[in-house]
Amino acid sequence: MSATSSVTRTLAAIVMADVANYGQLMGNDEAQTVRTLQAYRKVFVKHIESRGGKVLDAKGDAIMAAFNSAVEAVAASVAIQQEIAGQNESLANTRRMRFRIGVNLGDVVEDDDTLYGDGVNIAGRLESLAEPGSVCISRNVHEQVEGKLPLDFEYLGEHKVKTETVHAYKVIVPDGAEMPAGNTLPGSLRRQRSRRTRLIAGSIIALILVLGGIFAWQQNKMPAESQVPPSIAVLPFENMSDDPEQKYFSDGLTEDIIARLARFPEFLVIARDSTSQYESQDDVRKIGRNLGAKYVIKGSVRKSGEMLRVTVQVFDADTGAHVWAETYDRDLTAANIFEIQDEITNQAAATIAGERGILWNADLRAIRDRPTDSLDAYECVLRAIAYQDSSTPEEHYEARNCLERAIETDPSYVSAWYFLAFMYLDESRYGFNPRPKPLERALDAARRAAKLDGNDAGAHEALALVYFHQHDLERFRAEADRAVALNANNAAILANIGAQLVNIGEIDRGSAMIKKAMVLNPKHPGWYYFALSSAEYGKENYDKALGYALRINLPDFYWTQIHLAAAYGQLGRTAEAKVAIDKLLELYPDFANNAWDEYRAWNAPEAFIRHGHEGLRKAGLDIPDKD
Repeated sequence: MSATSSVTRTLAAIVMADVANYGQLMGNDEAQTVRTLQAYRKVFVKHIESRGGKVLDAKGDAIMAAFNSAVEAVAASVAIQQEIAGQNESLANTRRMRFRIGVNLGDVVEDDDTLYGDGVNIAGRLESLAEPGSVCISRNVHEQVEGKLPLDFEYLGEHKVKTETVHAYKVIVPDGAEMPAGNTLPGSLRRQRSRRTRLIAGSIIALILVLGGIFAWQQNKMPAESQVPPSIAVLPFENMSDDPEQKYFSDGLTEDIIARLARFPEFLVIARDSTSQYESQDDVRKIGRNLGAKYVIKGSVRKSGEMLRVTVQVFDADTGAHVWAETYDRDLTAANIFEIQDEITNQAAATIAGERGILWNADLRAIRDRPTDSLDAYECVLRAIAYQDSSTPEEHYEARNCLERAIETDPSYVSAWYFLAFMYLDESRYGFNPRPKPLERALDAARRAAKLDGNDAGAHEALALVYFHQHDLERFRAEADRAVALNANNAAILANIGAQLVNIGEIDRGSAMIKKAMVLNPKHPGWYYFALSSAEYGKENYDKALGYALRINLPDFYWTQIHLAAAYGQLGRTAEAKVAIDKLLELYPDFANNAWDEYRAWNAPEAFIRHGHEGLRKAGLDIPDKD
């Protein structure tokens, strides 16, 4: 604050708004986006000023306003959303601009026509919770507005803003509802309305609320707007070398990382044309707001002699907090510069956006303890990924049901379809929560994903695995090759395909793919070690097989105990083998009678099956000699 400015503290209703997917709109057509934004700002100004509010800030795609009345603030916000929705009808779907609006009533500091304080921060948080085209309000605003406007409200739960807990509500506008004109009467006169007037108004509002409830129920049965993935802004990497000629290398890294990240369809990568203007700016929160990005990636390149150091950092654009940072040191020569560029960009992209990568884990932490019936489609995909940490029937049930609700809500969400294919596969291959015809349902879900986006690597991975378990190895190989070709840096795809190659006896090729996946994703899940354990067991390297099995870290998954028991059995470690067999029979009491079918489900060669049974028998499991 300036030393000469007048600072006053006041109670105000703060309105914060921004454009959803602003970066994507700018990347598609920058000039048209600017024209639309300018037109829609006029809509904001019109409704804000007509209800006694004041526009305080309108930079980039963000708008902040203040009102003396919470009722007028909400009425203006709803009227703005209604008018913009009407104007959007004349635009193509890809050009429609939707705003998120948050409203909070709080104590703020006013300085030089700008507001500061927790009241503003809470309004910003409510804005981020709002769906595109909607309004989200705090509990104190809800208490002021309820019964005074023809609106319904949906409670969205508690949310943390620094040390404060905020109770959020979504504003629901009943069909045909219009905001009344701004009330200019002094507050004392407004409170003197007759009892008869209040009764009539109350009856009308009660009727509207009933109709609104019916409308809301009908809306819940309708498909939601297509799922929008979290967005990433990659800022130009900074050349910190003394040699200005090295800027070509930093520019090349920026381009390559954007291109590699763009292969992960679960995240929206903002075009470089939109991010290049932020090369020297440090405020990642402001950058995130301006570009509509959830995450911001910054980097630097420093060359000293023949040494090259590249630093990559990921920030949460909402809070400005570090999510992840990594430094890559490499020996540099003219001959290997492009090889180094490829190596760094591949590792960085896979670590950041790959399945169970930095961004997945960051989003997963936010929803881990929430019930599945409160999750949106993207969060259901996160829950499906988290299921891999346990591979238990209970987690499978929750993840599968969540994904089935997700595709009902958003049938165009590709990732939800192919993760659902994996859930159906696990009904078949592990017997988790089985229902009729799981492989047929898995194939249908995978095909739907591929039909929605033929270039989605995950969809082809799902198809490959379904064909594998249908024992159609020719189609498995074709779809597996297609998935790897579409995204050779997706660690989960490499590990999944590599594991199946090991299962059918292509040990060297499959192991190489899994080890590459581990390099690409150092924080990979434990199931990657299954195939490496199998590979070493097949080579009769039982110590190595046991070492990998001990790193699987899925104690309640029966195949973990199979790997441990077989390796212990071959090594003659009978006491440990018995512990593994006891745990296996606790998880799967009739495994011995189904052992042949369990191995054959994975297309294992006959010699491999007999070799595996040999270790289990030595561990003390009585497996029948023949099928």
